[in-house]
Amino acid sequence: MANPNFGTFNRAGTVADQASFDVGLRAHMVRVYNYMASGLALSGIVAFGLFSSPELASLFFQVQSGRVVGLNMLGWIAIFAPLGLLLLVSFRAAKMSTAAVQAVYWTVTALMGVSLSLVLFRYTGASVARTFFVTAAAFGALSLYGYTTKRDLTAMGKFLFMGVIGLILAGIVNMIWPSGTMSFIISAAGVLIFSGLIAYDTQKIKEQYSEAWGTDMIEKVAVFGALSLYLDFVNLFQFLMSFMGQSRD
Repeated sequence: MANPNFGTFNRAGTVADQASFDVGLRAHMVRVYNYMASGLALSGIVAFGLFSSPELASLFFQVQSGRVVGLNMLGWIAIFAPLGLLLLVSFRAAKMSTAAVQAVYWTVTALMGVSLSLVLFRYTGASVARTFFVTAAAFGALSLYGYTTKRDLTAMGKFLFMGVIGLILAGIVNMIWPSGTMSFIISAAGVLIFSGLIAYDTQKIKEQYSEAWGTDMIEKVAVFGALSLYLDFVNLFQFLMSFMGQSRD
């Protein structure tokens, strides 16, 4: 992985420019975290709105006695639409305007709120709140490590990406042939993988800032960075809920 500071001195070559780069990097990271926090807030509002309103929930889910027993067509669309939008962004990122990227980000985080509302229907509010704060604390520590470490995490990122593919395949298999042991293994692996991805993606955001510094791409880079961390946070939260969540049943 490229060293951001080394690359900066190659371009600018002065201490003043390095200081400007460092100030800009800190501002960039704050912008990324603000985007991410706003996305989480939007997802939370959507999730709580569906959980609190049977009329809204019925648009997406089949609800009986306060429990979701199935998904309507709109529910399936809302759950899988974020994946389609992420694929769209991955293939057309360079050609999309900043406004278009921002629109995709807010759309994805809003739609993710539909999926997250299922957590509220399944688990008690106290366990959801507790797990959220544990996730937030873990995220803060892991992201700080990714930001401050001098270790190159590129190799770890490739391994973690392979782990995500493995999780998806294992999840599909477990849907077809359900197994409690397999579910436990998937959840444990998910916690480890997305914990590592938080550190890796934070370091990657620093590298991306170095590459985009001084260009008009910087805002798009911030949105993409926020999207990566948002997905890491949400996935870590959902896997932790498997261990810490208390069922409403």
